Amino acid sequence: MEPAKELAGKELLALDYERTIDDIARQFKEVVVRFRKRGAVVAVSGGVDSAVCCALAARALGPERVLALLLPERESSPNAERLALELIDQLGVPYERKDITGALEALGCYERRDAAIRAVIPEYGPGWRNKLAIAGGLAGQFNHFYLVAGSPQGERIKKRLGLREYLEIVAATNFKQRTRKNVEYFHADRLNYVVVGTPNKLEYDQGFFVKNGDGSADIKPIAHLYKTQVYGLARHMGLPSEIINSTPTSDTYSLPQQQDDFYFALPYAQLDIALLYLEGGRSARALAEALGIDELAAARVYADIEAKRRTTRYLHEAPVLLKGV
Repeated sequence: MEPAKELAGKELLALDYERTIDDIARQFKEVVVRFRKRGAVVAVSGGVDSAVCCALAARALGPERVLALLLPERESSPNAERLALELIDQLGVPYERKDITGALEALGCYERRDAAIRAVIPEYGPGWRNKLAIAGGLAGQFNHFYLVAGSPQGERIKKRLGLREYLEIVAATNFKQRTRKNVEYFHADRLNYVVVGTPNKLEYDQGFFVKNGDGSADIKPIAHLYKTQVYGLARHMGLPSEIINSTPTSDTYSLPQQQDDFYFALPYAQLDIALLYLEGGRSARALAEALGIDELAAARVYADIEAKRRTTRYLHEAPVLLKGV
């Protein structure tokens, strides 16, 4: 990006951070009181979104009324847990750790996923690692997914996924998010706490969450904030520098995976501006100038945002009642 154009985007995303924190903390406390709860449970992943949500909960309720949960499984990054513990230590909130590997094994998470992978890459087996990668949207095509697998010897295989295999892999992997949410609600029930959801505006708008998994919560304090703004809040609150300087990842698949590699069309700083421009009714030409790309590419970014909204709209829907109650 050109510096002047980047500055224009930053100006549009600028916040009065202290006022924003105070406002969120006030509303957070009001929700907890209205729900007749005593505190908040936050699953802390080591990423910036859950870090900011945990810090906001501590600001609103006091650290003693916030329970942070570490919920790793065998494919989680060890670095993520280290960062989460650094945050917990800084905030002074109590925490509990529960490894969910055994539950996922019992549910068939790894077994079902690996069977679907072997339908595409027959040699996939013990010691191999995997991830999904998205393609198509920015080329004016329908979004589609590739499976990337890495052998113990370092070989990489990349193959396009058919719909059946893609759905089976995602369905099995979703056990991770849903199992974590079960643990969160167990602790929320025993303590009479609310469960905090951690999606930022990009994730919420674009359907980057699992229904009844990480999409399930009693309060979502940063769902109205762009990722750039969430990082700004983290810096303002003085959260651990390694979290602030981290690249967003899903930490769901065993191979390293950035969010724009897996789901989003662009890195978050650019996609923030694209979503902001689209919601403001700005033209593709204006977006092209802001991002330093050509107008056709900008139009495809807009189209990709709208396509993801359409295909994930049902994730936001409440259960449908066929008759009035």
